[in-house]
Amino acid sequence: MNFLTNDLAAKDRLAVALDVPDTNAALALVDRLEGSCRWLKVGMELYYSAGNALVESLRRRGYSIFLDLKLHDIPNTVAGAVRSATLAGAELLTVHASGGGAMLRAAAEAAGSPGSPRLLAVTVLTSMDAAELISVGVSASPAEQALRLARLAKDSGIHGMVCSAEEVGSLRREIGPDALLVVPGIRPSGASVDDQRRIATPSDAISRGSSMLVVGRPITKAADPAAAARAVLDEIDAAMHSPLPRF
Repeated sequence: MNFLTNDLAAKDRLAVALDVPDTNAALALVDRLEGSCRWLKVGMELYYSAGNALVESLRRRGYSIFLDLKLHDIPNTVAGAVRSATLAGAELLTVHASGGGAMLRAAAEAAGSPGSPRLLAVTVLTSMDAAELISVGVSASPAEQALRLARLAKDSGIHGMVCSAEEVGSLRREIGPDALLVVPGIRPSGASVDDQRRIATPSDAISRGSSMLVVGRPITKAADPAAAARAVLDEIDAAMHSPLPRF
């Protein structure tokens, strides 16, 4: 699939992050979204509380599930986790690219069976900047490190990546139009940056070559989450059909 075309609807390019602590809070939030989105991201906090039962419940409601577990362990353990996510019916699943080639290859092999989720390799978290990378022994800039890890993931059989909007253009040029590039740290104009360091507006992120955007608090903490989601979708749609050249 070529993610640089306008064949996909705006709804295919937005995942709303359910960053809540339990099933009741998640389902209440989904009710308030009023069907305004198609993709829901379930992260570690919610998944560790609610497990596969919530994933299955959301799927029965017609949503596609992005399971954001950022798997990072020895190859055999990560392969087993990928198989467990397959049983839950998740369509997207994250692993940490920094887990190394052997781990990534094991994950890719486990995701080769029918019904498996598409894997996304997390490059550099959007909460990290150059100083944070230096503190963990990485002297490269976030952009350089993200590109290095994206190449490793691609060579290991994973063709989807998570990166910030600052790096998505270089990754798109490197990996090509068929890569699924997912960008978190999205903040509509005027929204609080919260704990994110490398952020962008929906329009900027799409114009730079993003396939899908992850938006959490600007939607989920809004007085009207459904209206906030529709506003983000309108911005995505406008960027998709802009005559300006991308990235």
